[in-house]
Amino acid sequence: MTTLADLDLHPGIQRWIARLSEISPGIPDIDSPDPIRQRLAARVLSDRLAVDFTLPIPDGVEIIDHEFDGPGGRLTMRRYRAIDAPRLAPTQLWLHGGGFYAGTIDEILNDRLCARRALQSGVQVFSLEYRLAPEHPYPAPELDAEAALRALVADPDGFGVDPDRLGIGGNSAGAAIAASTALRLRGASGIRLHHVDLEVPPLAMRRVGQAAIDYAVGFGLDQLEQVVALYTGPDGPADEFISPLDVDDLTGLPPTLITAAEHDPLRDSGIEYAARLRDAEVPVELIVHAGHLHGTPGITAAFDGAADWQLSHDERIAEVYGVPSARPTTPQHTQELDPITPRRR
Repeated sequence: MTTLADLDLHPGIQRWIARLSEISPGIPDIDSPDPIRQRLAARVLSDRLAVDFTLPIPDGVEIIDHEFDGPGGRLTMRRYRAIDAPRLAPTQLWLHGGGFYAGTIDEILNDRLCARRALQSGVQVFSLEYRLAPEHPYPAPELDAEAALRALVADPDGFGVDPDRLGIGGNSAGAAIAASTALRLRGASGIRLHHVDLEVPPLAMRRVGQAAIDYAVGFGLDQLEQVVALYTGPDGPADEFISPLDVDDLTGLPPTLITAAEHDPLRDSGIEYAARLRDAEVPVELIVHAGHLHGTPGITAAFDGAADWQLSHDERIAEVYGVPSARPTTPQHTQELDPITPRRR
């Protein structure tokens, strides 16, 4: 089993870990057994870290909140749009992370990353405030995502959406929700997803591969079984799509991008899902970023490798959505691993 001390981490990551360890003990309820109380504490921790470790919202992005009718009531999605975007822009519905029970579109981290993504990629981003477990277990967030997509398709002029270039993506738990939503919508009328974008995704409701063993303790997956229980609810999952890696038939899914971190217990979940998509003849690109932990793609102000992760991601998104002009780029400092045989230390 690997520990953080065993890794040769970038100084920016080391500063982030040190700051996390410094401020966490002073936040009430950060270790509360009550997921709702812990959710609020996690927001405080995330925001205090993001202020110092994530690049600010850039100029040139318009940010507007929209409300629509969801299956459980009114929902909000926040639109990030470059000011020079076309009237009907290629669009991605984005689902934040947070372990299925935490996270919000109002987090500083989410706000900053989504705004920069819209500017760098030229793709309009709608970040959805989906319902959370345990109050709303699976498939509530997937139903919210589907409702958001249908709202965007129903009023393309109002939302400025090109309905032929509408996709879905997410980070961590949000990536799992995005993958499940794509499966649930496969073959559905009215929505044809252009692309699926999965960042550090948990694609099975179980531990997957050697990475889950190597990084079992101290890397963010210590309480996996408890988190899964919150997400599935007391009656268990409503269908098999909760765990995309375990779905028998993956044919007919949209082209997919999977980005994984080398030192992440979820790494092999992404690698195995990419292999299964290839076997199902789904166009898929898999990237494993060297030197990263699960949470470090967002520390763009402290780690060149995180800024490069975001920039290279946004360039790929621009390409798959057919955005004609790319934003200025900077030299890359990070290393992408062979995605099938990630480096071991």
